[in-house]
Amino acid sequence: MKLLRHGAPGAERPGLLDAEGRIRSLEGHVADIGPEALSPETLRRLASLDPATLPEVAAGTRLGPCVGGIGKLIGIGLNYSDHAEESGLPVPSEPIVFLKATSSISGPHDDVCIPADAMKTDWEVELAFVIGTKAKRVSEAEAMDHVAGYLICNDVSERAWQAERQGQWTKGKSHDTFAPLGPWMVTRDEIADPQDLGMRLWVNGIARQNGSTRTMIFGVAHLVSYLSHFMTLHPGDVITTGTPPGVGLGMKPQLYLKPGDVMRLEIDGLGQQEQRVVPDHD
Repeated sequence: MKLLRHGAPGAERPGLLDAEGRIRSLEGHVADIGPEALSPETLRRLASLDPATLPEVAAGTRLGPCVGGIGKLIGIGLNYSDHAEESGLPVPSEPIVFLKATSSISGPHDDVCIPADAMKTDWEVELAFVIGTKAKRVSEAEAMDHVAGYLICNDVSERAWQAERQGQWTKGKSHDTFAPLGPWMVTRDEIADPQDLGMRLWVNGIARQNGSTRTMIFGVAHLVSYLSHFMTLHPGDVITTGTPPGVGLGMKPQLYLKPGDVMRLEIDGLGQQEQRVVPDHD
């Protein structure tokens, strides 16, 4: 099942994608695709609906972030062995954890806004997952029971703020529009193995990233268990799991985003995103 949110920013409504690729409304069945809708019981109830009986949403309707009411947006850094190599950094012995402000969340096709004083804004196609049930100090063996589904995140990063300004990575990860999510959340039952998904990103039609979650250092189950020992994971929390090689930081010479650029991202089974880069307007 592919769950989504559609409509104007701040007024998104719940929906799903039917087998023919049409958006169907879930109004009257759930209030939102948020924490309360992600429980196993509610997901089973939604899966039992016949999409043909649901109202069709007009084609071309804006897609919002596919999950609403996100309490925590957690990032994992340097989580691909080949990305660590291109960055010239050692493979981490434990997950590198940072937070992205939830105010950075945007829709999968919304513009990405670059601040006027940004210098090194970069792209990162990432597999993200959504927590469906509370996880606190869970074992790796039971970790996947707490995952509701998967989605694409573009972990847009201002590298100068991330690495050249004193403090934590969060500063370079949290500008408005730096976390496009979606186009939809694919429920866990539809993804046989999250550690075997191809991932691709293009900038202006030129392939920049072409990797696979097979090279992920710490897999989804490990991350759920690991994070749950430091903080309680709640329904609706989103964890984005790192990026494969091909980011602008790793190129020689380095290449960064500028207004007018267009990014396109895809992950096997999870759909596509596309964003145009524009100057930020306060």
